[in-house]
Amino acid sequence: MTQSVLGEPAGKSMGKEVIIQVRNLVARYGDHVVLDKVSFEVYKGEILAILGRSGCGKSTLLRHMIGLDPITEGEVTISGLGIAASSEEERKALLKRIGVVFQGGALIGSMTLGENVALPIALHTKLPKDAIRDLARIKLCMVGLEANEFYFPSELSGGMKKRAGLARAIALSPDFLFLDEPTGGLDPPTAAQMDNLVRRLTASHGTTTIMITHALESVMNIAQRVIMLDESVKGIVAEGDPRILREASPDSLVGKFFNRQSLEMK
Repeated sequence: MTQSVLGEPAGKSMGKEVIIQVRNLVARYGDHVVLDKVSFEVYKGEILAILGRSGCGKSTLLRHMIGLDPITEGEVTISGLGIAASSEEERKALLKRIGVVFQGGALIGSMTLGENVALPIALHTKLPKDAIRDLARIKLCMVGLEANEFYFPSELSGGMKKRAGLARAIALSPDFLFLDEPTGGLDPPTAAQMDNLVRRLTASHGTTTIMITHALESVMNIAQRVIMLDESVKGIVAEGDPRILREASPDSLVGKFFNRQSLEMK
C-alpha cells in the first residue's frame, strides 16, 4: 500500500523547525514485528495525532519515542539527541522536558490530587515544600481542578482523572507532551473540554504535542497534522492534514477510516 500524503505538512510549508525525527524505526516483540522501518518528523509547537485501528502499533510507537521500550533498530531523535545513543544522564535530562498522560491518568491512588501533581516537582527540583505546593496548585488551576486538591483519585470522575493526569504531566512545564487516548471513554462535552484544554496549553506554552487517539472529533478539533498506521504494512499509510485526508484521500482504507465506514479485516 502506498503512503498517502495530502496537504503538505504545515512544518514544511511554513518553515517550522523539526524537533523530533523518527528514522527507519523497527519495533518487535520477540519474532513479531509491529512496526517496520517507520519514518516521520514532528515540528516544533504542532499537535500531531497518531491514528489507526487497534493493534496497528500506535502505543508501541509512543513507548519507543519516549524511551519506555528500548530501540533496537532505527533511530528516534528529540531536540538533536538520539535516544538509543544517549547517555543515562542525557536521557534523564530529556525526560524532564517530556510530559506523558497515560490512559486512565495513571494517578497514584494513595496520594491526593495535589500530592500527585507535586510529585515530579519534588523529584526533579530543589524547590522548598511551600513552593512545590504552590506550583502544584497553579497546575491544578490550569486544568480547572483547583477545588479538588485534597481529593483522592477514587473520588474523581473519569474526566477529572484525565485532567489530573494532564496537570501532573505539565508539572515541570515540558517542551513535549505525549497523550495516550486523552479523550478515551469520555462523554462528548467532557471530551470537547479536554480538547480545548490541550489546544490552549499547547498554544500558550509552545509545547509540541503528540497524541494517540481513536476520537476523530478530537483529531478534527485540534490536530494540525496526522500520521495513520496500519498493520497491513506495519507502518504509515497516510500523512497530512486530517481535513484533507477525510475529503480527498485516494486510498480507500484511509477514506473509510476518516468517514467511519467499516474496514475489511485482513
